[in-house]
Amino acid sequence: MQTHIFRLRPGLNFKEEIDKYVQERKILAGIVLTCVGNLKKAVLRMANAKIIKTWEGSFEIVSLVGTVGAGNSHIHICLSSEDGKTFGGHLKNGSIVGTTAEVVIGEIENLEFVREFDGETGYKELVARSKKRQKPTKKK
Repeated sequence: MQTHIFRLRPGLNFKEEIDKYVQERKILAGIVLTCVGNLKKAVLRMANAKIIKTWEGSFEIVSLVGTVGAGNSHIHICLSSEDGKTFGGHLKNGSIVGTTAEVVIGEIENLEFVREFDGETGYKELVARSKKRQKPTKKK
């Protein structure tokens, strides 16, 4: 497993920047190993719902978990408010980094993650496949 470590600065769109990092480095199968930091705006989809909630303030990132791959990510976050109350959900675009966000992603180099429709759940679900090997190019 290759490890990627990066820091996001204040004011950046948290999820968008994670997705951008993954795409730029062509990570096909990644897992969020850890993250510490702070958000000044959190946009989350609630569990088993279409409800999206937005909070503004100062929130510590106490947990970040998920799978990432070029073109798709599925990330859940747990945040703590100034009075220590925690809340969480499915991370959406629009969440903004406050002080910092230190992100660590593990890349599983022999796999690629794809999403395929699952009739049982009604959603596109994660499928891990062996990475297709590139054919070597012939030198002239």
